[in-house]
Amino acid sequence: MNAMSWILLGAIIALTTAFAYFGWRKWIAPWRQIEKLVGLVGRGEQPRTFLIDGAKEARRVALALEDILTRQQTLDRQIDQQSSGNKAIFAAMQDGLLVVDAQRRVALLNRTVEEWFGISHNSLGSPLLEAVRNAGVEQVVGATLERREPTQREILIGERHLQMNAVPMGNENGRVSGAVVLFHDITELKRLDVMRRDFVANVSHELRTPLSILRGYIETLLESGQTSRAELRRILGVMERHSERLRILLEDLLSLAKLESANPNLEFSTVRLDELCLNVARDWEKKFAEKNLHAIVDLAPGLPSVYADASRLQEILYNLLDNAVKYSPKDGEVRLRVEQRGKEMALSVSDNGVGINKEDLPRIFERFYRADKSRSGEEGGTGLGLAIVKHIAQLHRGRVEAESERGKGTTIRVLLPTDVTE
Repeated sequence: MNAMSWILLGAIIALTTAFAYFGWRKWIAPWRQIEKLVGLVGRGEQPRTFLIDGAKEARRVALALEDILTRQQTLDRQIDQQSSGNKAIFAAMQDGLLVVDAQRRVALLNRTVEEWFGISHNSLGSPLLEAVRNAGVEQVVGATLERREPTQREILIGERHLQMNAVPMGNENGRVSGAVVLFHDITELKRLDVMRRDFVANVSHELRTPLSILRGYIETLLESGQTSRAELRRILGVMERHSERLRILLEDLLSLAKLESANPNLEFSTVRLDELCLNVARDWEKKFAEKNLHAIVDLAPGLPSVYADASRLQEILYNLLDNAVKYSPKDGEVRLRVEQRGKEMALSVSDNGVGINKEDLPRIFERFYRADKSRSGEEGGTGLGLAIVKHIAQLHRGRVEAESERGKGTTIRVLLPTDVTE
């Protein structure tokens, strides 16, 4: 082979290599880059660039991949926002929300359900009965899925009463794909219903005794042809006592109803507590004297005036003193005290009477609750006095306290915030 042949062969090889390199750069390398881009996009990663060298087709594919990734990221953000919104809504819901699929597996639940049933978010996908461990819930959901109609039932979880409503979910084919279950806490409604029934029963009981006595004596007078003057006086005296008992009961009921209404019509003004207490103590001198009680008015120096309803504060003192006098022994002591405690004004009445049992103390502010069950209604009052005291205190943004020891006396205290003072 001569030199010219070698030169020609070299030129051919160089030309072939150049064409090969050009073809690799134009057709092979870009598609390998495309392959890498596809892998990154598939993993949800952001490539440094979608700009590649090579044929138009490869560049168009790269730009299409960029558009796909952009749309996917936009869709992911929308899904995240919607998911965050749903989570916020579910977290804010006071009612419990539970979603199960057609196989009775937990598909969704909110934090309220987790707390009420003591289950975790990891229960998603678990069988319903295994997650909530309540046969009543399982039965309601089962009935809803089988009958394809809403089902309602009340269930008890610990001390919590829940109203359970289950509604079936359907798909486009008409098949039931699961159920949505809503749990509403009706514990407070149950408690209020019990209170209402107890209130009606207690009012009926309180009214029945004096009315029965009055009716009995009226029948006696009507049927008796002759009644001595002394007997007639005795009968009329009994009737007067029980009619007075009815009057006091009705007044307390009306007072309590007004306090609990939406518009109690309090008349606020500047009230000097020292003057109020001294005036009330003078009003009660006769009742103190009837049992030879030693009354002490203990007023801290420099007491500020308060902005309150004077007649309602007086009503508080009257109710507290009434209890103190009733349950104090003869020659006992009753103390009316006013002092400032930090950011509160404390108004209290103490006696050294029979006292209250420890187990009864938390309930003495309930309507008609009597710590001493042996006392008759006539002797022990209407059972509404301390309930009235509590409501008046709350209307003044205050609170009540009770301290007592059996056989050593009782202290009832009303605390009012100092920010109602002038």
